[in-house]
Amino acid sequence: MAENSSIQNVSAKFDTCLELPPLVNSHGFWSTITNDGLLKNTLPDLELQMAVIFFMSQAIHYVLKRLGLPKLASEIITGLILGYALRDSEGNPRDDGLLTTTSQEILGTLSLFGFLLFFFMSAVQVNIKMIPNSGTKSLTIGIVSFLVPLFFGTVANQFVGHNLTPSDKNALQTVVLLQSFVSFPVVASLISELRILNSELGRLSLSAAVVSDITGFALATFFFVSKTYEMNPKGALLDIAVMLVYIATVVFVLRPAMLWIIKNTPEGMPVKDLYVYAVILVALAAGLLSNMFKLQVFFGAYVLGLAVPDGPPLGSAIVDKLECFVSGIYMPLFVTTSMLRVDLTKSKFNDLSKCNLILFIVTYVAKLVVSLMTSLYYEMPMLDSWVLAFILTSKGTIEMSLYTSIKDMNIFTDETFNLMMLANLAVVIIATLFVKYFYDPSRKYAGYQKRNIMHLKPNSELRILACIHRPNDSPAMINLLDAACPTRENPIVVYVLHLIELVGRTTPIFISHEKHKKSLSSVSSSENIIIAFNRFESNKWGAVRVNCFTTVSLYKFMHEDICTLALHKLTSLIILPFHQLWSNDGTVEGEDNMVRALNNSVLERAPCSVAILVNRGYSGRVGTSASSETYLYSVCMIFLGGKDDREALTFAKRMSQDSSITLDVIHFGNPNYNQVEEVDEDTRWDQLLDFEVLKDIRYGSTSGKRHVLYAEEVVKDGSQMARMVRSLVDDYDLIIAGRSHSEGLCKTVGLDLEWSEFPELGVIGDLLASAEIYGKASVLVIQQKTTGNDDF
Repeated sequence: MAENSSIQNVSAKFDTCLELPPLVNSHGFWSTITNDGLLKNTLPDLELQMAVIFFMSQAIHYVLKRLGLPKLASEIITGLILGYALRDSEGNPRDDGLLTTTSQEILGTLSLFGFLLFFFMSAVQVNIKMIPNSGTKSLTIGIVSFLVPLFFGTVANQFVGHNLTPSDKNALQTVVLLQSFVSFPVVASLISELRILNSELGRLSLSAAVVSDITGFALATFFFVSKTYEMNPKGALLDIAVMLVYIATVVFVLRPAMLWIIKNTPEGMPVKDLYVYAVILVALAAGLLSNMFKLQVFFGAYVLGLAVPDGPPLGSAIVDKLECFVSGIYMPLFVTTSMLRVDLTKSKFNDLSKCNLILFIVTYVAKLVVSLMTSLYYEMPMLDSWVLAFILTSKGTIEMSLYTSIKDMNIFTDETFNLMMLANLAVVIIATLFVKYFYDPSRKYAGYQKRNIMHLKPNSELRILACIHRPNDSPAMINLLDAACPTRENPIVVYVLHLIELVGRTTPIFISHEKHKKSLSSVSSSENIIIAFNRFESNKWGAVRVNCFTTVSLYKFMHEDICTLALHKLTSLIILPFHQLWSNDGTVEGEDNMVRALNNSVLERAPCSVAILVNRGYSGRVGTSASSETYLYSVCMIFLGGKDDREALTFAKRMSQDSSITLDVIHFGNPNYNQVEEVDEDTRWDQLLDFEVLKDIRYGSTSGKRHVLYAEEVVKDGSQMARMVRSLVDDYDLIIAGRSHSEGLCKTVGLDLEWSEFPELGVIGDLLASAEIYGKASVLVIQQKTTGNDDF
């Protein structure tokens, strides 16, 4: 009886007249002016609504993004503004053409269809293997961040709302359950928008969110089934049976079928579109099946998405097909149309609203405090613990969909629905602003330690992080490491990091192949790289130690993995491949601007010195034994002055210890180099340091080394120096230079870095890496780690 009453109340809110058959397409602009108008046709009406929503959300976001607010907040505010502007004081539409009740139903159906695909796509990007591999910290934080707020909210619910009706009392428990959720897609979206996806805190947040999301999803499903059981026990038992059969079908039929698809797809080749569309079609059918058996419409698609193997080739192909439309069109429509249902004119702060607000505050504070305390228990820094707590308490589109679904089930009143949606907006703003302004992942790279080659202690091991994008980068990198003269007295420790772009999954992956030797086949693209460097290690008889790693991440966040590994392994040098790929005949085969942006990010944030290797495609040293006298590997060091040149010269000196390497140090000086000049104290100190680092080569203390030569060249300006530098490309196998040089040098006049094609290489590197130069010489450009007091 109560159920019928609630339905009558809902249906009495408005009267709708429909024309059958419905008018979909208009008969043209001029025809509609003289007749009933353009908006009487559903397709132009839908297009106009979408245009208004997109225009308003983009305009609002253009303003709010300068305050650090996410795009989701702009879309929520857009829905609020449109809902308020297009309704009168009684909640009826002001305009009988735009955003009427009927048109909102069409728009809502379209957006709900998009949200179903979003839910499926989010599940595809979840790596289920993260749960057993999460570790104690992630498991504990993920579980307690859901169960503890649920417990406190349930206890608080016993002390409030004594004068409420039983249906309202049940609605309060629903509020507690929903506020206890930690949604993985929401957390992933937040940390991705804040650009902390690859930070240690970002990885921990994702791991904890996966655990909490799966736990909450299971309990929520049980909750809705139990609600169905109270009204219709036989129907609930049928729903449970169908749910179990569906899960078994997904696990034992559909997932093996998808694994078969992957197995029969050649490595490196895309999955056939037929298979991709078939999986998407099954997801839509699963949503229809869920709706038929009184389950949440998203249940079937979500379970199927979890069963899809994430990443390439199948998971990435599905995400590529859906990402643009779902994230760019459907989700903004869903958020805005959900907020259109918020009617502030009918909001009353009655007893039910007070109880909802109390329970919301209790569960929110409980989740914040327990996340904070658990993080502190695991000895996380105080600020990081606070940031993690705010990340796990964030809300987003998943919660909005649940609020909307429960309102459609007549569990939420208008007052409860309005309060929850507005609270969702408040949490989105608070969490985003707190994390954005109080957490800076790059601060851990700052310090006053001299992590560079120049300040290494004598006879200490040189630790190098070698980054590899593709197997073709390995020979040139091994060639350079071999030329660095590793010996038992001066060993080299090489940390090889294979960089793979993250496609088709949300969670970045970092693999240590020392710890996971048995799982080498799981990252088959790294296998050849690992084999090549392990062979290099075995050929050096204890002079080289190699540790291999693989990171799968988005390029815009990949610098976090590089800098974090360099920080933890105390490396003195990071070597990055140049973004251009050269062929053996000296021409450019291709370039990757994402790799270039990555190199710039590492140069800005690295905790140690950084080198960029421009490989011209000439094999050089590869295949030449160290004892061979028939071929000498020729190296040239171009010295202008400055801390980067001093770092580069220190590395070149180490190479010169190898008897099969010739080193020519060319010092470009000003015409008045030997004259006494009036210079400031910093410049004089810089010149003194240059003199010290050149002294052993300049005055013959390296005379015991047969293949080290020093020459001074006097140049008047930059153009003369450019001609001399370019003339060296055919005389050497490798040319080394610093990225920056001492300021105020007349020898660089006319070589403005702002006009350089590759500013990341500096003046000299830009000259040598130009595609206009045809030569065999590869180029190594080095930047010294900057600290608060570099020169002392």
